[in-house]
Amino acid sequence: MKRVLVVEDSRADQTMIVSILEKLGHKAHLAESAEKALEWLANHQPPDLIILDIVMPGVNGLELCREVRANPELKHVPIVFCSSKDQDFDRFWALRQGGNAYLTKPFEPEDLIQTIGEYLNPAE
Repeated sequence: MKRVLVVEDSRADQTMIVSILEKLGHKAHLAESAEKALEWLANHQPPDLIILDIVMPGVNGLELCREVRANPELKHVPIVFCSSKDQDFDRFWALRQGGNAYLTKPFEPEDLIQTIGEYLNPAE
């Protein structure tokens, strides 16, 4: 079982993402803000994956991504952005900040499942 930190402020998106992770046999840890995510990361072992929204109250997902990448204990953790921001520039900028993948909301559950699989179950 892999551990995934889900940083998302939308209840509907939280429910869907957590449901998908649990169906895949993974453990989801939920943070409704970047600040709560930083608090969780400071008090737990690094997760196997972070699923991260960009637009949130307070610190946004891009800033959180930069903080994660600056931390030697976390810099290797894959980050999958899930955002309603759908411009090419948004995708480019999120990946430039250190994200590994970018899904635009609304996305098909299969797209999230495939992306999660690429990072949690890489082909040996």
